[in-house]
Amino acid sequence: MINFGVIGTNWITERFIDAAIKVEDFSLTAVYSRTEEKAKEFASKFNVENIFTNLEEMARSEEIEAVYIASPNSLHAQQAILMMEHGKHVICEKPLASNTAEAEEMIRVARKNNVLFMEAMKSTLQPNFLCIKEHLHKIGKVRRYFASYCQYSSRYDSYKQGNVLNAFNPVFSNGALMDIGIYCIYPLVVLFGEPKQVQGMGYMLESGVDGQGSIQLQYEEMDASIMYSKITDSYVPCEIQGENGSIIIDKIHTPERVEIRYRDGSVEDISQPQESNTMYYEAKEFVELIKNGKVESAINSYNYSLITAKIMEEARKQIGVVYPADQQK
Repeated sequence: MINFGVIGTNWITERFIDAAIKVEDFSLTAVYSRTEEKAKEFASKFNVENIFTNLEEMARSEEIEAVYIASPNSLHAQQAILMMEHGKHVICEKPLASNTAEAEEMIRVARKNNVLFMEAMKSTLQPNFLCIKEHLHKIGKVRRYFASYCQYSSRYDSYKQGNVLNAFNPVFSNGALMDIGIYCIYPLVVLFGEPKQVQGMGYMLESGVDGQGSIQLQYEEMDASIMYSKITDSYVPCEIQGENGSIIIDKIHTPERVEIRYRDGSVEDISQPQESNTMYYEAKEFVELIKNGKVESAINSYNYSLITAKIMEEARKQIGVVYPADQQK
């Protein structure tokens, strides 16, 4: 069994655990929270006895081999580095870090300590994304990638009433691009690599983060258009356009229905069955990599995470989103 600790006691951590317990050899053995009360309350849900309110103590614990980090974005780098310096494998929620400099330092520390380090980007490990990669050649020369993820935040109503929660607070390196825009960017990078040019625009909220935005990316023989928002909903499917046909994806963040529409009018459904809690696939990938002695995922690789971080940092500069963490570089 691989003994895991978790940092962060929110709903996303709970979903990760619910998915991971279905993975062979996963064992939850420790919970960290800043307060003992919160740590005990969360740990009791999963019958976990080991709780920590001190990260240094958690990092030194011999009860833990791997750590899942789901704290605010601005804390990812320092927490992951601390854990890896103590020999822990780390799976860190997306986005990996506040900026490129932090991401590069996290990867450097992972390599120095010979530990597994992976960004918890769930969509690129799901069967319905892997089937897109497998069938991409069928649409011929790819000319355009379009992805949209717009989801009205449950916290936006509170924001409009004057209560700025973490989701809209630049102190925590948050906002629409970092929270959900990344779901459009990471698959693009896995499929097509680094773009030649990035052009970002967006709507800034008074708190100092973006409420919504769009990004145009230029490649050698294709372009990409991305739309994202935390202040509106959208129901538009995503699409990869090729000269012989198009791949239609219902949801880029959690693809469930994927089909190819060919120029001759025929349609091929290439959808695959998958777990309802799609975080299962990131947990499975991470556990299997540890068991096989690997220190990097071939799918959610360091290179893809760095390219994604660079794109988001460039887009943020153009939009005008600046975090306190950016001043510390």
